[in-house]
Amino acid sequence: MPNIPDISESDDNELYEHHAFRVVAGQQPLRIDKYLMNFIENATRNKIQAAAKDGSIFVNDVPVKSNYKVKPNDHITVRFEHPPHENLLIAEDIPIDVVYEDDDLLVVNKPAGMVVHPGHGNYSGTLINALIFHFENLPNNSSERPGLVHRIDKDTSGLLVVAKTEQAMAHLSNQFAKKTSEREYVALVWGNMEEEEGTVEGNIGRHPKNRLQNTVFLDDEEEQGKPAVTHYKVIERLGYVTLVSCKLETGRTHQIRVHMKHIGHTLFNDERYGGERILKGTTFTKYKQFVDNCFKILPRQALHAKTLGFVHPTTGKFMQFQSEIPEDMTQCIEKWRHYAKHTKD
Repeated sequence: MPNIPDISESDDNELYEHHAFRVVAGQQPLRIDKYLMNFIENATRNKIQAAAKDGSIFVNDVPVKSNYKVKPNDHITVRFEHPPHENLLIAEDIPIDVVYEDDDLLVVNKPAGMVVHPGHGNYSGTLINALIFHFENLPNNSSERPGLVHRIDKDTSGLLVVAKTEQAMAHLSNQFAKKTSEREYVALVWGNMEEEEGTVEGNIGRHPKNRLQNTVFLDDEEEQGKPAVTHYKVIERLGYVTLVSCKLETGRTHQIRVHMKHIGHTLFNDERYGGERILKGTTFTKYKQFVDNCFKILPRQALHAKTLGFVHPTTGKFMQFQSEIPEDMTQCIEKWRHYAKHTKD
């Protein structure tokens, strides 16, 4: 059962549901505080234990303590006396890098580190907080998020289109749903890719044991995910890492990150999917120091939304926008380029 971000009020106890989970059939007994750390982003064990102490964690509608051990098919809810913060939008005067704007839409170049919309642990400083400050009467999407046609992850940089009218929202959302928009990302991945180009197809859904991750479901399990297609092409081989272009045919959460890991090429410094470890290379101390320095230069997953294309909802013309790869990523690529050149010599 997925997270439920919308407000859900119970008549008898006046509590609002913030999170809801159904424990999978094969789950081994595990303390609920440890279990929830894998399911609620940015939640520390102390915060979860405090919530349990306050009587805010329920299993099968009964409040439990933090040492309760979850069992298969348990229905877990986290409830508080206030609505989820993501439903309480506050306008904030945050600068936005607008690369294009007209009466119907704007195209934004989002920096790495900025969350697109409020959620658990990120209730301010998001792109939505900035948008509602700078622009009035933005239309809501199907999730009640003003202006958002699509989104990219917090630590991914790059281009987003934002709708300014109801008509633009419907028209642009339809393009993304029908896979007619153009989205190209540049990624630095671990390993030397065998093929020059290829396509990854595999249904993507929540990881059954860690809901902060997504995973690929194949064959008999594919109904647990949604269809996802990523086309990739090698840009440059840099020894133990490869610079690749990824074009999205679909737009699943963490799609490139999940698909690249699935084919054995986890994104460089993608902490959530294990890319913050040395996955390829030598055991020499100097190499470890080199990689650690690269991690410091690029303290996030190496992923940038470089190209965005769509048909304008009013003019009918195809528009394409390009965004330069940001400095942290270019510096990291340059270090690998230098390393690869000198290890060949």
